[in-house]
Amino acid sequence: MINIEKRTLSNGLRVVCHVDKTTPLAAINILYNVGSKNETPDKTGFAHLFEHLMFGGSKNIPSYDAPLQMVGGDNNAWTSCDITNYYLTLPADNIETGFWLESDRLLELDFSEKSLEVQRKVVVEEFKQRYLNQPYGDIPLLISPLAYKVHPYQWPTIGKELSHIENATLDDVKSFFYSHYAPNNAVLCVAGNVDPDKVFRLAEKWFGPIPFRSLSQDNIPVEPKQIEERKLDVERKVPADMIHKVFHIGGRMDDDFYTTDLLSDVLSNGPSARLNQSLVKEQQLFSEVNAYITGDHHPGLFTVTGRLLPGTSIEEAELSILNELDKISSESIGDYELQKVKNKIESTLVFSEISFLNKAMNLASFELLGKAEDINNEVEKYQAVTSQGILDCAQKTFTSSNSSTLYYRSSQ
Repeated sequence: MINIEKRTLSNGLRVVCHVDKTTPLAAINILYNVGSKNETPDKTGFAHLFEHLMFGGSKNIPSYDAPLQMVGGDNNAWTSCDITNYYLTLPADNIETGFWLESDRLLELDFSEKSLEVQRKVVVEEFKQRYLNQPYGDIPLLISPLAYKVHPYQWPTIGKELSHIENATLDDVKSFFYSHYAPNNAVLCVAGNVDPDKVFRLAEKWFGPIPFRSLSQDNIPVEPKQIEERKLDVERKVPADMIHKVFHIGGRMDDDFYTTDLLSDVLSNGPSARLNQSLVKEQQLFSEVNAYITGDHHPGLFTVTGRLLPGTSIEEAELSILNELDKISSESIGDYELQKVKNKIESTLVFSEISFLNKAMNLASFELLGKAEDINNEVEKYQAVTSQGILDCAQKTFTSSNSSTLYYRSSQ
């Protein structure tokens, strides 16, 4: 059971505190309820660009990293379709430095053409390096618009195309900042060797004066139910063919999230899972094969993907995958197989709670989605999944009309 104390400031900032006396350190995690789904189709990649801009200096602090390093701290950030998450760790005795730094960049960034140009170049290079110049790197750029036709999940976090970042103006980024970065659109979580009363005092001192802001009314369209099979066939200079199949599933807060997650584990969590046993070890069609879910806030995707061995045709590979999906959709799995994946996910959850930084991130996420206390019910919800639930979920998910398939062929 993770101990939790919470407060909400008058400006709407939610503050969550978890005390962990096993470490001399503390983590400050601030999660903003903005990701690439909050962008418009003609200006994508802005949420990720902001992740970089937030380290370019704020109104009163020209360098973010230097003061933090002077007190023995470290930091990083990441962006997803749904959120942008910033975190830092430092000795608990120096925690006020973290509050000072994070509050100042929430108040106002150092908006300048120079800062924008520096970070724009960084993001453009990242786009080229990770998505355009790396083997298989453009798969997210291909599969997302194949699976989604109206929802902004149709582009990856990096953005739809380079020109959107290259053409971003100072007015564009200022508008994005003030309409999404606000105390009333964020969760602050502090975990570690801290005193809750001190945490709440510091939160009020540093974040309390930041005004409540009017948020952008992002009218995010609902993706219509897919009613026909979709396919895309491409050739690239890569070492081996790949197949990438996705199926629409529910969102993170849907009732069947835990069932769907365990379904992916039965298929692909570890060397003894079904896809690896059958397609890699026994039939020797793939060098690797995986199944996983996105876990997005809005309805997401169930992915099955594999890299083919030489001599395996794309058609043979796809048929072998479909056979495995048909098996799990037509026969209930045994108690032993289901309990095995439940035990594995329970151990993963328990081990993740050892890290005070992981707890800070996870508590912020749960608070954003509902309430932080829900983190203590996760194991119970996974243990409640039944074999009939797995069967029903597989039958509902693995239909051809719900699938989008990318055939990624090697031209070498």
